Amino acid sequence: MSFDIIRSGRAILHVTDLEASKKFYDALGFIETESDEKQVFLRGLEEHNHHSLLLKEKETPALEVISYKVRSENDLDKLASKLQNDGNEVKWLEEGEQKAVGRAFRYQDISGLPVEYYAQMETVERKLQQYDLYKGAKVQRIDHFNCNVPDVEQAYNYYIDELGFACSEYTAGEEDKIWAAWLHRKPSVHDVAYMNGVGPRLHHVGFWLKDPMSLIDGCDVLASMGYGPNIERGPGRHGLSNAFFLYLRDPDGHRIELYNGDYLTSDPDFKPIRWELDDPMRQTFWGHEAPDSWFNEATEVLNVHSNEKVKLKEPKLKKRKPTFVI
Repeated sequence: MSFDIIRSGRAILHVTDLEASKKFYDALGFIETESDEKQVFLRGLEEHNHHSLLLKEKETPALEVISYKVRSENDLDKLASKLQNDGNEVKWLEEGEQKAVGRAFRYQDISGLPVEYYAQMETVERKLQQYDLYKGAKVQRIDHFNCNVPDVEQAYNYYIDELGFACSEYTAGEEDKIWAAWLHRKPSVHDVAYMNGVGPRLHHVGFWLKDPMSLIDGCDVLASMGYGPNIERGPGRHGLSNAFFLYLRDPDGHRIELYNGDYLTSDPDFKPIRWELDDPMRQTFWGHEAPDSWFNEATEVLNVHSNEKVKLKEPKLKKRKPTFVI
């Protein structure tokens, strides 16, 4: 590839009550970089970039964009040119249009998801060894996005063949049709995962924790503050990825995953791991099932040009029961 996409970088979520959201994410252990009356910029303890989660107060909850960091301005220009040549309408945001982020562009990807690429973001002080600031789940950094899309194979093929992503694990059913896929640029299990379902929608944003006990600490703090009902699923261990997980719903219903314990995927001879659609251990290694809300509910996404919600489509593959993703 003539361009280099580094990793998942940030997500921008619309929330309806900024103060309620700030309280919730503070309980999880996020660091507030800065805020005003309409938005708050959050990051994990080890992150040196200005933010990895931006919350904007709006009338309706939605995903504004998911963002990937590229290596350089040159990579940004080459990627934009490639996407335009493929027939995509690119919306440029010049330096100064967004707080802390340099030049960037947005477009609606092959699945209809709002995607942004940027090369530069302001740097800030890491808090990794400021242990007096560790609280809640002690969130360290952003890890991945997970999305419901109507055609997983279409997204899988384009991101691998055209954008240089690699697959770590996937779920396949009859005739080897791909039902879910975990794709990465950084050397971990995924930067983005796609699940067969009504979409495009954001299923969750995953954040990395330093150890499994941080996840338990997070549960204890949330419960003590009255957020017990916001714990949707877990703690548990995934069959796919082997990671320890917890799923939470923020005050607007946006789903956050707290995540620890996957594995290295950097070797060039690493072969994707296949899971059968009917294998129960892919869902949760320990065997317990997810609630219906985990399969049926997700965040609607916006069109980067009109700022209106993208029309949902039914999945291309019809299944007997929902497919599991992480």
